[in-house]
Amino acid sequence: TGPVAKRILVTGGSGLVGRAIEKVVADGEGQPDEKWIFVSSRDADLTNAAETKALFEQHKPTHVIHLAAMVGGLFKNIRYNLDFWRRNIHINDNVLHTAYETGVQKVVSCLSTCIFPDKTTYPIDESMVSISSPTHSPGRGFPTLLNSLLSCPQIHDGPPHSSNFGYSYAKRMIDIQNRGYFEQHGCRFTAVIPTNVFGPHDNFNIEDGHVLPGLIHKVYLAKQTGSALTVWGTGKPRRQFIYSLDLARLFLWVLREYDEVEPIILSADGQFKKTASNAKLRRYLPGFQFTPFRQAVKETCAWFSANYANARK
Repeated sequence: TGPVAKRILVTGGSGLVGRAIEKVVADGEGQPDEKWIFVSSRDADLTNAAETKALFEQHKPTHVIHLAAMVGGLFKNIRYNLDFWRRNIHINDNVLHTAYETGVQKVVSCLSTCIFPDKTTYPIDESMVSISSPTHSPGRGFPTLLNSLLSCPQIHDGPPHSSNFGYSYAKRMIDIQNRGYFEQHGCRFTAVIPTNVFGPHDNFNIEDGHVLPGLIHKVYLAKQTGSALTVWGTGKPRRQFIYSLDLARLFLWVLREYDEVEPIILSADGQFKKTASNAKLRRYLPGFQFTPFRQAVKETCAWFSANYANARK
């Protein structure tokens, strides 16, 4: 093995996407000049600036994939919007600012399609996030950023859905902070916007998990007990999903190859309604093979059944 050129710190490394990246790297997608470091809340409290700085000083990353967040399903979001706002704002500011202070070359953060206005047009695409065109030289400062924000307000032309406004606004602010670091300091900080992620190591809690793992858990229990299966909601909302292992492969590409500051939407084809456009992704990676949805769900169900005792639920 040759010398290590990249030290890649993955925050939220024990979560759904972090575990998927760890598996993809272990299965041969890693490169010889990369050292991968996966950390979780057990390693540092990222809401604490001093602990965040100590973590960076310990591992000395050159690159960061920032996945750490306070997350939850619909009911948890409704109950704790303030907590979701405050904790995620602290986490994101500590990680991004420490990355800047320690000279990290690139940060790729994880946003969410929930950042878009609740009342919007479809399909959602990256232009709706754009607050400026960050192709000019850095150093023009916050007034320029603010003017760009006010003159190009797609992401701000309406609030996110009221059920999870705390989490959604905190995620929106990552994009604003990324652009600020570019304008003032020339930092290559960017973000991806995945649609609903699912896969092994998800949170299968029926109340606090997301729709697909919650359904998988319900079906598992109904099969075990022979009881009726009750599905919440009207069935009218449409969602796009992306398999965590597909998302992991795309994260590696974004880290190595994607040089824009603007976020890029990562979503699969083939859903009933195209809520988010993957046209930009397809321009970059026309040949990317997504795992067929049925196969991905089948693999996730098999993982949940085999790991039921230890799965998050």
